Amino acid sequence: MPSMTAADVFRELHREGCFVLPNPWDAGAARYLEHTGFPAVATTSSGMAWSRGRPDGGVDVDAVIDHVESIVLATSLPVHADFEHGYAVDLTELAENVRGCVAVGVAGLSIEDSTGDPSSPLFDRDEAVRRIAAAREAIDGSGTGVVLTARAECFLWGHPDPLVESIARLRSYVEAGADCVYAPGVRDAEQARELIEAVTPTPVNLLVNPGLGATVADLAALGARRLSVGGALARTAWKGFADAATGLAAGDLSSLANAMNGADLNRLMGGR
Repeated sequence: MPSMTAADVFRELHREGCFVLPNPWDAGAARYLEHTGFPAVATTSSGMAWSRGRPDGGVDVDAVIDHVESIVLATSLPVHADFEHGYAVDLTELAENVRGCVAVGVAGLSIEDSTGDPSSPLFDRDEAVRRIAAAREAIDGSGTGVVLTARAECFLWGHPDPLVESIARLRSYVEAGADCVYAPGVRDAEQARELIEAVTPTPVNLLVNPGLGATVADLAALGARRLSVGGALARTAWKGFADAATGLAAGDLSSLANAMNGADLNRLMGGR
């Protein structure tokens, strides 16, 4: 019997229960998360961009694919790629970019319906559906079984009726071939429950937020299959760095007291 691929393993994680999909911002963070015992990891567009001195959304597709590949090579875990809006408006270019991302060994990737244009932040729903269908076709053509997540960005971009529109969009994305759906920005547990019930049995990813609950068990009870933290781990790391650097600049050497042990990090990075 052939061994399971990373995409197979990742797909199985969505079948029942609820798992946490943390977001490393570089290869070292991915290696550490594997060591901690998570079953899979996902890239973070914001965390990666900040690590390169760029704002979220300010990195081109070639750099993104190179970054995703570095995460894939750093860990034996399935890797899901935050692939933003596919880095293309044209459907042919979108499909080409998806194939490029799939080729570096990802187990999953997400396509969102935001345009990157603040004056018109969301693709028209019909066009967004065509984009998910194009990504699905590109993945199917690769024969890899990569898990496709479709994202409705209505909550993040101030849609006047974000819950209703998100549900309508996510249902359409499922019909277009999405394996998992995601509406980042949901902050209320009742809204999350309503959204999840509206698209069942399709697995739903929730972005961790205090308004949804304080524990993984709280969010699992809403019906979520997958939980991610977006750029929160990267922001947490930046806060620790900023606090230490600010203290050091002020002459306070004690600001470095909480640093991790270098020998421990060397051992961790030296092997899996």
